[in-house]
Amino acid sequence: MTTLAPAISDFLSHCRIEKNLNHKTIKAYQIDLFQLNSFLNCKGYSSELIVISKVELRAFIDSLSTFKPKTIKRKIASTKAFFNYLEFEDKLMSNPFRKMRISIKEPKQLPSVMNIQEMSSIFNVVYKVKETLKNKQGYSYAEALRNITVIELLFTTGARVSEIANLTLNSINLESGIINIYGKGDKERIIQICNKDSITILQQYYNLHKLYIEREGYFLINRLNKKLSDQSIRNMVREVAKTAGINRNITPHVFRHSFATLLLEKDVDIKYIQAMLGHSSISTTQIYTHVNKEKQRQILHTKHPRQDISIV
Repeated sequence: MTTLAPAISDFLSHCRIEKNLNHKTIKAYQIDLFQLNSFLNCKGYSSELIVISKVELRAFIDSLSTFKPKTIKRKIASTKAFFNYLEFEDKLMSNPFRKMRISIKEPKQLPSVMNIQEMSSIFNVVYKVKETLKNKQGYSYAEALRNITVIELLFTTGARVSEIANLTLNSINLESGIINIYGKGDKERIIQICNKDSITILQQYYNLHKLYIEREGYFLINRLNKKLSDQSIRNMVREVAKTAGINRNITPHVFRHSFATLLLEKDVDIKYIQAMLGHSSISTTQIYTHVNKEKQRQILHTKHPRQDISIV
């Protein structure tokens, strides 16, 4: 009889070799399926595949109640993907998930965004650090130039932090400002940086770090001249925001939210924003239409027909 543990191992190998999934996706599958296996063992349920039914799976799902809805949905999705694989490979005659109806409601939260004044404060902070450094050959200057580059990339592209950290030299054309970004599911999208100051700072950064960038292949590097990590970018953004006097949690993803919201304020069609963010569904992008109250006030103040009604 085939048991759960070796089947999980086969599934992970399938995801890695045949489907060529992102390592983060595989890691999530591994964590979630190992949790399923551990749950069955702890509860004394059989781990034989042909014995596992919707009864055991429903008990497992019930045990996830302490997690946030988003996490629960991910763990259920991982388990579904695993059982779909087992069914497709004829390791199961019947997929128990086909007899289950599961609905996890995830509360909708409006994204945190920065207004243009807060964004200006952040830009002023990083550029001021660079201008105050007299030694252009020291590491402090190189770090300041790198930090400006990160801020410019986050805001001008609206890309996710992992997409920024994984930018390669080959994906950036420093003459035209065209950047190839590889997002979720290895989907490629093109973003053009059209601001001359932004392109200039990227060129200055590259010229200063050219030797190490070409050696590593990645555009953003750390003090050890290795690839800059997602976490390093998060830490830098948090410190810069704090220095700028923004007293709330600012993450790289807030730059992404702000990119979308501020473009909407400029009356950019939401379909263009969807393409630039790399969203597969327009419904994901539409959340930004509910964010900015100031834009709503401006519209209602200038466009609402009540303004045309006078009392005589």
